[in-house]
Amino acid sequence: MGSATGIVMLTAVCGVILVMVAVKVKAEWLLNGCIRGVLGTIAIFFMNSFLEKQGLDLGIGINAVTVLTSAILGFPGVAALYGVGFYRIL
Repeated sequence: MGSATGIVMLTAVCGVILVMVAVKVKAEWLLNGCIRGVLGTIAIFFMNSFLEKQGLDLGIGINAVTVLTSAILGFPGVAALYGVGFYRIL
């Protein structure tokens, strides 16, 4: 085995290790975003039900945009959606 082959193999092993570490970190971020998206969607559903019982027809829809907003921003994103909804009905 020549020195060039050894360097290529060492570089490949280091690259594989770096990819494995990056995938682990990205998987944690992805899982965190999925959990926030699900909890935000549940919060929107129950807030819509509560506001409807109170006589407010605000009704933030549950769609891809609202789920992504709650996944990326969390509960402040859900609050921002309702803020935009309240501004819309004024």
